[in-house]
Amino acid sequence: MRIVAENLEQVYESAGRRLVVLRDIGFTIEPDEFVAIVGPSGSGKTTLLGLLAGLDRPSSGRVLLDGRDLGAMSEDERAAFRAANVGFVFQTFQLIPTLTALENVLVPLELKGNGRRADMDRARALLERVGLGERLDHYPAQLSGGEQQRVALARAFANEPAVLFADEPTGNLDAENGAAVADLLVELNRERRTTLVLVTHDPKLAARAGRVIRLEGGRIVSDTGGAGGAAPRASAEGAPAGRSAGGAVAPANRGAARGDGTPGDASVAGGTRPSDAASGPEGGAA
Repeated sequence: MRIVAENLEQVYESAGRRLVVLRDIGFTIEPDEFVAIVGPSGSGKTTLLGLLAGLDRPSSGRVLLDGRDLGAMSEDERAAFRAANVGFVFQTFQLIPTLTALENVLVPLELKGNGRRADMDRARALLERVGLGERLDHYPAQLSGGEQQRVALARAFANEPAVLFADEPTGNLDAENGAAVADLLVELNRERRTTLVLVTHDPKLAARAGRVIRLEGGRIVSDTGGAGGAAPRASAEGAPAGRSAGGAVAPANRGAARGDGTPGDASVAGGTRPSDAASGPEGGAA
């Protein structure tokens, strides 16, 4: 799925003060690209991910997903679009604690109405693919952190999303489990040819991406890799440049779409933002 961001800015008002979290953000992500968004805490990474996924509305600018402007859709239309096309992986797993591993993976499948038998077969196959074939009937509290994140990966890929957004997918894991989850994420993404956009502080995970966008102070300061492989440059005003289609660097501010979360389905593809996604000034501190 092609993602285009244009002139994105996110501003919050707090106690009479104006806090600019993102400014002058523009780029294009091509289908099947694996893009890592990196930068220091407070640079706006999670805020940007929430805007790209349509979980938050930008103060100005827009985002297009596969040519469709989420800002032009109703809330129900956005929820349906995300459920059909978008997968999410969160740092805090976002599993439903009262459901087993199998049942957690079944949730997004049942929303599509493919039939119980087909859904069960697919959920089992996905859990076996991530190494949890023997843990189908275990609840999240009975699983390790690494196992919970593998359930979350299986759930995220359940509906074969065109794009997967991951917010610090290894952030709550130790080095061994983090590496295993990173391997699975990359392998599943490659197998299913999904556009993958992730936020990470892990330099090893970022190094596996085909393209790395670095944020500092709410601006893009570098955009390296991608189809064009061109080196980043600054705009005429000193603002960081975005990357146009094909990977070549172009002036920032090229693209489109907005959207907000849909209540009631935070744990499935197309859900509301999790507690650690951007919702205020703190959202930039990712």
